[in-house]
Amino acid sequence: MYKVHFTEATNENVSGGKGLWRRWLISKEHGAENYAMRYFEIEPMGYSIDHSHDYEHEIFILKGSGIVKAGTKEEKFREGDAIFIPPNERHQLINDTNDKVAFLCIIPIKAYFNQK
Repeated sequence: MYKVHFTEATNENVSGGKGLWRRWLISKEHGAENYAMRYFEIEPMGYSIDHSHDYEHEIFILKGSGIVKAGTKEEKFREGDAIFIPPNERHQLINDTNDKVAFLCIIPIKAYFNQK
């Protein structure tokens, strides 16, 4: 078993976004073989990178609200929303408020090697 409080995981600024921070909560280093779990924060008026990749991921909004762009869609998100991004779909999360956004993002371990 591995357990960590999110504040104990290293907080790193993600280049390419604005006010985007990431903490690797569970990864290959912790014994995970299938999925990695990351905690993200987006500062007020910040955004994630507008990008796509060949793997799916799942997002759960813990705090805040904003806009998610995915493919040709653009929708508001809020605390408690779950978002599925399929492989190869261009996507971005935008915090268009004066409050911080926090979310969990789950990705396959194979994707971990491209990000670490």
